[in-house]
Amino acid sequence: MRLLPLGTASGALLSVAAIGGLLVLAPSTAHAQWWRGAPADFEECAELAAKAPTKEETTAKLSECNAKFAGRRKVGGGYTYFDFMQNRNFDIAGPNPTPEEQKHIDEQYTLYLEKQRRNSIAAAFAAKQQQVQQVQPVSLRSESVRSESERVPLPTRRPKAANCAKNSFSCEWPRLSEGLNGLKKLFTSTPSKAKRS
Repeated sequence: MRLLPLGTASGALLSVAAIGGLLVLAPSTAHAQWWRGAPADFEECAELAAKAPTKEETTAKLSECNAKFAGRRKVGGGYTYFDFMQNRNFDIAGPNPTPEEQKHIDEQYTLYLEKQRRNSIAAAFAAKQQQVQQVQPVSLRSESVRSESERVPLPTRRPKAANCAKNSFSCEWPRLSEGLNGLKKLFTSTPSKAKRS
């Protein structure tokens, strides 16, 4: 076996290593997709899908767009992500949430679940309280009604004219009323008819 001079073998190895490194670092070829040029967001992807020749292809391509892009364009710029688990929108920087944005959404979901748990406990407690009030014995209710009615004073009878305090309106009114009725009769009486001859 013949040995190559040291300079020549190391040069060949260096060349092979360089070519291998370039192949490793070179971008891998992506599998062929139905769009020409990658769409930037869901809306561009949906526009391309709408140009499909059949309804079935359009539906399939829209499904791919949905899988590729989670965010939707906002009117004023930027993107929004709808989390159906929380029934809530989140503002995001791009067509898909960044890892930090996804972490924030997940934290909000944890808070949402905690709030839902507290609300269900409160609702169960309120239902239990209402059930206890409905089961309360009737005798206890009637006793509480009786004790309230005992505290309310009953109306007293009006004093008779003999027991009236002087210059009291309630005692003077009947006398005043009788006097007014007498005056009324005086002024409204009809003159007697003249006798016929």
